[in-house]
Amino acid sequence: MKILMINSVCGVRSTGRICVDIAQALEKQGHECKIAYGRESVPEQYKRFAVRIGSDTSVKWHGLKARIFDSCGFESTRETRRFIKWVESYDPDIIHLHNLHGYYIDIRVLFEYIARANKPVVWTLHDCWAFTGHCAHFVSANCEKWKTLCESCPKKSDYPTSLLFDNSRKNFARKKALIDSVKSLTVVAPSKWLSNLARESFLSNADHEIIPNGINLDVFKPTESDFRVRYGLENKRVLLGVASAWHKGKGLYDMVEISKRLPEHCKLVMVGLTPDQLKIIPPQIIAITRTNNTGELAEIYSTADALINPTYADTFPTVNLEAQACGTPVVTYRTGGSPDGTLPENVVAQGDIDALIERAMCESLPLRQRDEFSLSLMSQRYSALYEKKISENSN
Repeated sequence: MKILMINSVCGVRSTGRICVDIAQALEKQGHECKIAYGRESVPEQYKRFAVRIGSDTSVKWHGLKARIFDSCGFESTRETRRFIKWVESYDPDIIHLHNLHGYYIDIRVLFEYIARANKPVVWTLHDCWAFTGHCAHFVSANCEKWKTLCESCPKKSDYPTSLLFDNSRKNFARKKALIDSVKSLTVVAPSKWLSNLARESFLSNADHEIIPNGINLDVFKPTESDFRVRYGLENKRVLLGVASAWHKGKGLYDMVEISKRLPEHCKLVMVGLTPDQLKIIPPQIIAITRTNNTGELAEIYSTADALINPTYADTFPTVNLEAQACGTPVVTYRTGGSPDGTLPENVVAQGDIDALIERAMCESLPLRQRDEFSLSLMSQRYSALYEKKISENSN
């Protein structure tokens, strides 16, 4: 098989790592895989998979126009046409979409090619952007317009931010029409929560599958390190928070409040902060910038007594899986698909900081089985799905 994946990033952040994990597993099975991406650099070990769409300049221009015209996913037209010429020469057997937002691709040009070439498509949802007129997450706004017709978007100022126009009604109609043009579409969600939402949207006519994200258990495992010694955490109860990008929706302000309420013998560690955030984060928090070094992440996960995930918008956070694979239990809010990756007794009501702390301070928190969310199991499921869709499309 020849598989083409398309995602905003390749080899970095959670979605980029998922893509390369699948690609490496497929490569071992003798298949050929390419990952088309739009932004950020690609780690050297994954460059054999990578195909760049556009450039840093085109991403910035796309982002600027999107902030004015609310047109995320409908710019970068010239760059996308150039990319489609490459796709035509590569001629994949199946196209696997991931995040198409991120200011790097024009989905009109992409879907016109897919319809013309009659390629089977698998679209893994990592958020809700595929079936809304603007936002990636709508739960915090209690919005259900996406079920009928998006307009007057209450999340217009949230990513992908539009500072002037609200084009949600037009975007909604355009997305629906483009998706309806695809004859063979399978929508994959990593959690039951997101799958149920997709089935209620204009994606309802597609085939639907649930394939939980998988992680590399050879990397994410209990790992010894001198992390506690380096940070003076001996004899401390360590609570950890990890995010690829900390902001309000990921629980940034809740983490700050949690740090103020912890007892003296407990310390909070946050990984994934920007240099600017490091300057303003309270001194009682051990603040660490983002790392794409999975071995380093495994060391940090392993040293903590619990991972706390006070997220307000998540589909199936990979950090929950990685932490538990390293032997660290997870306590999270009842938000989106976050509970799907941990145990019910470790889930508290969204926004209940005291309950989150109380549960995280328990000495014997339960863990899920390590192999429930393995990379090998995820890859096997995707490989079987590819073969099924290619076979159906050829008949």
